[in-house]
Amino acid sequence: MLRRLALSLRRRPAAALLAALRCASSGAVDIRVPLNFWGGKRMRSKEKSNESVYEPATGRVLCHLEPCGAVEVDQAVNHANSAFSHWSKMSGMERARIMIEAAHIIESRREEIAEMEVVNNGKSITEARLDVDSARLCIEYYAGLASTLAGQHVQLPGGSFAYTRREPLGVCAGIGAWNYPFQIAAWKSAPALACGNSMVFKPSPVTPVTAVMLAEVYAQAGAPEGLFNVVQGGQETGSLLCRHPDVAKVSFTGSVPTGKKIMEMASEGVKPVTLELGGKSPLLIFQDSDLENAVKGALMANFLSQGQVCSNGTRVFVQRQILPEFVEEVVRRTRAIEIGDPLLESTRMGALVSQPHLDRVLAFVDQAKKEGAAVLCGGEPFVPSDPKLKGGYYMTPCVLGDCTDEMTCVKEEIFGPVMSVLSFETEEEVLQRANDTTLGLAAGVFTRDVRRAHRVVEHLKAGSCFINNYNITPVEVPFGGFKMSGIGRENGQVTIEFYSQLKTVFVEMGDVDSLF
Repeated sequence: MLRRLALSLRRRPAAALLAALRCASSGAVDIRVPLNFWGGKRMRSKEKSNESVYEPATGRVLCHLEPCGAVEVDQAVNHANSAFSHWSKMSGMERARIMIEAAHIIESRREEIAEMEVVNNGKSITEARLDVDSARLCIEYYAGLASTLAGQHVQLPGGSFAYTRREPLGVCAGIGAWNYPFQIAAWKSAPALACGNSMVFKPSPVTPVTAVMLAEVYAQAGAPEGLFNVVQGGQETGSLLCRHPDVAKVSFTGSVPTGKKIMEMASEGVKPVTLELGGKSPLLIFQDSDLENAVKGALMANFLSQGQVCSNGTRVFVQRQILPEFVEEVVRRTRAIEIGDPLLESTRMGALVSQPHLDRVLAFVDQAKKEGAAVLCGGEPFVPSDPKLKGGYYMTPCVLGDCTDEMTCVKEEIFGPVMSVLSFETEEEVLQRANDTTLGLAAGVFTRDVRRAHRVVEHLKAGSCFINNYNITPVEVPFGGFKMSGIGRENGQVTIEFYSQLKTVFVEMGDVDSLF
């Protein structure tokens, strides 16, 4: 319903379109009211400045964001503190029931949330649905773990013993990125809540809309008021949140420079951090690979979400013997990618998130040409045939050939639909080149040789590795990087350790043996 309305109303002013979108479904997010949320309801900011939020597909103003200042951040944290005192005392089973109910609500509102994600982010509706599914599955997964949190009993001499308690941290701050707005909010909140924490979440000011939908989902599911709060804003709001004395932990997804600043701010209070930062990941394709799968893997490693994925395998190393046929096929398929209105079912590549970001990505392509790379296809601004989309932020997906390790396109994270193809001769050589980066978020290898696959993965300096596939992120499996790509993990059972703390208790069953 929302999709049909969006398509039919593209010609109308943005306000009319969005009013129709909002009225189309009861319970839908209303972007005419505040996007801040704490104490169980939407809240207005006292800050006088507003920031425009755009619809990437059309370039039109979607809504206006009210950034939070010190007063609002303090209010949100105070509400989170109050909710924590109640939530942390509930049993794991009690917390799990509410989280499962939240997952059910997300499932029932899947299409609505996905369509709003498309309108605010620009990715295709097909991908947005998968993102919503990932968010739901993450909440379900950690709901299942909530009742399993336990300590350890240690028997000591003389009948004495010790035990450990896994306890929540308190109020956790989550700071999200614009490429997966709803999914990241769930990935950060689900393990935090399962452990008994509360959260104040700050989405990217570029994509502020769907985080408040998650806040309302948790509230509707029966969560205590203040359990999951949303404060909108940019760098200043994030700094206030990181430095707040009642925030016990900070989890951030975004760029390396911003991650460094957050780590520095958190260090002032000696707060633990989880940082999921940038990547310039290698994808190694050996001559014995299944070429069909290798090509599909390379496309998945570069063009999901218009290439705006931190784990993308943008350095595609292809063994020399199969380079010509690989390049021919990957270029053919890249040219066939349908670009256009992200709300259409047939679209496979929507709009980049903003005009400045589109300009930045296109500048990388221009720089690659100056440095000697060959543009095998794409890398140009794209104007869809639909006149209603002429102001959108589109480009054609790009494959660069004749790349070398010293080129800017190979060394720096582009964060757009640009694949750099390089050739290699030997396993030893390509491993050295693949690891020659300060980043280490992900890596992949395609080969039919099982021994080689495991041997190569062992030597790749990356936190998330793929064999004969790429960009697969099941919520049961930890995700995170090595080196400057981050600290800590998201998803998987191990993440419980990053949202809890261990208390050791010693119990003496005899008399004190004193030296004094």
